[in-house]
Formats: sequence, C-alpha cells, structure tokens
Amino acid sequence: MKLQIRNTLTSLLVAVLYIHSVSAQNTDSKSAVLLDALVAVNGGYQTLAAKKDVQFHYVYDNFDKGKDVSTERHIFHGEHSWATYEQHDLNVLPGQKGIAIQSYVDSKPSLTLDGKAITDPKAIGGTVFLRKVNFYWFTMMYKLKDPGTNYKYLGTEKVGDITYDKVSLIYDPNITKKEKNDEYILYFNPNTHLVDQFFFSLPDWGINKPILKMTLTYEIVDGILVSTVRKGFMPTETGDYIPIGTYTFSDIKFNNGFIKDDFMLN
Repeated sequence: MKLQIRNTLTSLLVAVLYIHSVSAQNTDSKSAVLLDALVAVNGGYQTLAAKKDVQFHYVYDNFDKGKDVSTERHIFHGEHSWATYEQHDLNVLPGQKGIAIQSYVDSKPSLTLDGKAITDPKAIGGTVFLRKVNFYWFTMMYKLKDPGTNYKYLGTEKVGDITYDKVSLIYDPNITKKEKNDEYILYFNPNTHLVDQFFFSLPDWGINKPILKMTLTYEIVDGILVSTVRKGFMPTETGDYIPIGTYTFSDIKFNNGFIKDDFMLN
C-alpha cells in the first residue's frame, strides 16, 4: 500500500522537533530540526534494527544497458550482506553466465559464479562496493544520524507544488575511515518530513560532485518506511535531467532469523 502521510503529522511532531539527538555530528539548528522530524516519522535506526534482518527482491534496471536482478539479504547488526544474482548484466561479472553470489561478512568479501570462487581483484572490489552500497540504499533514511555526518542548511527550493528544505550532507573521513565519501543534497518535504529526492556524488565511479539525482517513493512494510522505488537521473550538457534507471525493492520480509554464518560462501 502506497504511503499517504497527512499534514496533521506536523502538529503531532511539535513536541519532539527540538529534542535534538545528534551524536558525533556537526549540524546547524535548522538541519537538526529536519533530521529530528524525519526520525519522528520513521522511528530511526533502532526501529529498523529491531527487525533484525531483511530479505527482498531487487531489480536494478538501467534500461537499454541491462539489469541486475538479485535476492538481497542483510543483517542490520554488524551490517552483514549477501545476494544471489539471477541476472547480472551491469555490476556483477557482466558478460558471464551463471548464478553469481556475493557475500560480505565481518568486512570480508566473497564471490562465486555457479559455486566456483572468483578471486579476480576487480570483481572482489566490486563485491565490496555493491554489498556496502546495497545495504546503504535500503537503510539510508535510517542512517542519517550516523557518526561522521555533517549537515548544512541550504535554504528552500520549489519543485512542482512543494517548497522543499535543502540540506547538504558530507562525511568526516576521520570518522568513516574512507578515502572517498559520497556527498548529498537532501530535499525534505515539509508536509511529510520525508526526503523525496536527493542529489549525490559517486566518487568510486569518478563523479565527485553531487550532480546525480534520485527520487524516492515510499511504502510501509511491516511498520517500516521503505523507499521501494527509486528513480535515477543524470544531467545533460544543457542542464536538463534525463532518466538513467529505476531501482525497485519488492517481496520485502523482515526478521527471517538470518545469522552471519548463513552468508558465508564455502
């Protein structure tokens, strides 16, 4: 069922808007209010993590370029990740036939193709990237208060009929311990308090400024707000944006009883 959030949420949130639970962050007061309002709606990471784990069907569709189609499994505590790919045209062993399985447990990546271990450094590097990014795309709106996040309020911008609050998000590399960190510009809907769209960089792909755009459509699944449909766009030389892909989560099931040993590839 598609999410419909009434404007009356605003009055219910007044009591919590100024209780800032920012930890290990740098943020201004306006951004903190927006983040707290989002947490009041989705419950924050503790609400998601209480579900223990998740499994879902993921279609990463880049139109004429092809698709990656996977069954994803993630354990929230420890951020362990696993996926089996029934189709992998783009990001996982492109051009090779067979069932590919990726695993990322205790920061150790593994990859197999039809049960045979793949040790190519580029493919293993891609495994690390995808396991981290797929976990993040699912949990992103619950992780906006992670340590090392730095926010700056950028004012408002009208998109369609909605005037959004814009907030810049960058990460402290001393906290993330990453040489390359993505940057975001988040668009907060003043009526629902959700992020309807954001711009982002992708330095692992050579895109160092937040020029890519993602729009989000939410559903409630077992009491959890999930951005089940994301649509990606890239800028043209004239400044217009053209669609580059649609990324869909479906058949979402929480609390499956997974343990990290289940994700190990022997």
